[in-house]
Amino acid sequence: MHQIAIRAWGNSQGIRIPKDILEQMNLKESDLLDVSVENNAIVLKKAFQHKRFEERLAAYAGKISVCDFDWGEPEGREML
Repeated sequence: MHQIAIRAWGNSQGIRIPKDILEQMNLKESDLLDVSVENNAIVLKKAFQHKRFEERLAAYAGKISVCDFDWGEPEGREML
């Protein structure tokens, strides 16, 4: 557990996140965080970001996984 102080930052206040926590969460400068208050605690979560096409292509291993999905019974004039 870390204790950090709230410090003045221009006309606002801020905190510094220790390096080991940044590394553990794979966070870097300019990453976006979602902040909320839950049960009287400030919660920071890494914001979801869509991957760029280049990132998706680099992660592609040549396999496409296709799974069946049950959309339920037809309800209108769907073509079957």
